Amino acid sequence: MALPVNIEDLVHGKTIEWARIELKKGWNAKKIMHTMCAFANDIHNWGGGYIIVGIDEVDGQAKLPPEGIEQNSIDSIQKELLQLSHRIIPNYFPIVEPYVLYERHILVVWCPAGDNRPYSAPVSLEKGVHRNYYVRINSNTVVAPQGSAEYNQLIELAARIPFDDRINNQATVDSLDLGLIREYLQEVKSNLLEDSLHIPFADLCRTMLIAKGPNEDLRPVNVGLMFFCKTPERFFNRAWIELVWHEDNSSKKFKEVYFKGPLQKQLRNALSFIQTNIVKEKVVKHKDKAEADRFNNYPYEAIEEALSNAVYHKSYEMRSPIEVQVFPDKITILSHPGPVPPVNANVLATQRHIIAREYRNRRIGDFLKELHLTEGRGTGFPTIYSAMADNGSPDPVFETDEANYVLVTIPIHKGFGVDDQVSDQVGDQDKDHVFNSLEDVIAFCNGVSDQVSDQARDQARAIVTDHIHPKVSDILQTTRNWIKRSDLFSAIGLTNHSKNRKAYLDPLIDLGLVEMEYPDKRTSPKQRYKITTSGYHLLNLIKQA
Repeated sequence: MALPVNIEDLVHGKTIEWARIELKKGWNAKKIMHTMCAFANDIHNWGGGYIIVGIDEVDGQAKLPPEGIEQNSIDSIQKELLQLSHRIIPNYFPIVEPYVLYERHILVVWCPAGDNRPYSAPVSLEKGVHRNYYVRINSNTVVAPQGSAEYNQLIELAARIPFDDRINNQATVDSLDLGLIREYLQEVKSNLLEDSLHIPFADLCRTMLIAKGPNEDLRPVNVGLMFFCKTPERFFNRAWIELVWHEDNSSKKFKEVYFKGPLQKQLRNALSFIQTNIVKEKVVKHKDKAEADRFNNYPYEAIEEALSNAVYHKSYEMRSPIEVQVFPDKITILSHPGPVPPVNANVLATQRHIIAREYRNRRIGDFLKELHLTEGRGTGFPTIYSAMADNGSPDPVFETDEANYVLVTIPIHKGFGVDDQVSDQVGDQDKDHVFNSLEDVIAFCNGVSDQVSDQARDQARAIVTDHIHPKVSDILQTTRNWIKRSDLFSAIGLTNHSKNRKAYLDPLIDLGLVEMEYPDKRTSPKQRYKITTSGYHLLNLIKQA
């Protein structure tokens, strides 16, 4: 069965850091066993790694086209891998898949971080030899001798599984949505997309490592719920992005926008809203030269990287949302808790290139990287600084008390005055709205929609006409007052069946257009529904369209 990654991107190191990829020209059982053990121990919580057999390494890069391995040796290698898995203690079983790349056969061994650290492996393939603990240091597999710092760190990690990779016993695999999973596989161009059409759903979830446990009690892991459940806030309280848009510095005039749903969608919707409503360009012409100066109030790339980092590194055990505050002269992004040591306040304030030894969310990072929503290890800070410099903006400011929070401040470009910002927000700030999708329209409806130009409104209406199902209008119209689902569906000519709830009602709840009277009891027979303010805005657009 195919792996849930794009193999060409993997081989080129585009989505997975090179330190997590081991290239092997040929089969070397002993070295591969040691590397499997090192990836299983995952001493830095990077998320394990990949061993690719059949591709040589030159200066840390894959030598392409690959030399490959003989097709008739693949079966015997897989059998030997199974034997090696039993020689690692506790037994550790990676996921193995053969591929054809540049018309050559290769074997990809996916070694996710183990749940039963520490793991040890024999020093050789002979019987009766002593065992070592192997770990990954940069791009090398090394022994962690007893008494060493690496050994002590590994022992401390024993049976400590990062929160995003833990089984969630409050949910079932039915909480995972096949549509979201297939959407992800299609976006990352995984060969697993085709397999997902005919394999059992439980097997698909196991292959993606978003569910664990025996067949009789298979449960999703937290990262699966965060990315592939339509309403992850049911399981992770306040796991969303809150945006507060201040019209002035008095804290009396502001608008609030909430971005909920799967992590990748709330991140994209928040960024789309900011790009559409907040980021603005200014052109300054000069009499003494032909070229005009162009700059933005805030460089979008810096905001994108800072917000993506917040989603990546916050703790989802804490009941604290990511808070984005838009002031007339700055944007702040607040996440909880503080950074993982050894990163501290001094490091954040003085260093422009930060490489953490350990990560809080190893699986969240992998999914975000596959979706190209965040960069590889250690590149976030340089990206932010570079984007600010290229735009001619002041440097960003990073603050932390090292325990409770990280605060990123992105100052406004000096070419934009406070008066410019206020007049833009309070006046005709919507004249430059660009709606590229229905999600843009929904994001707009969830935010400022009182003052919008005719051109922007016409564009939004056109998208609504093309994308909105007629039943959406019926549901929004019928939920003007609290109403039970049975009465709602009866009023719009549908049966009160779970498939209709999932097809018509749940998406409107996920988009913030309809609210539930009892948010924690979605399937309760006493549940009632009502249109939200943003739902009213969308309903008006539908009527006008």
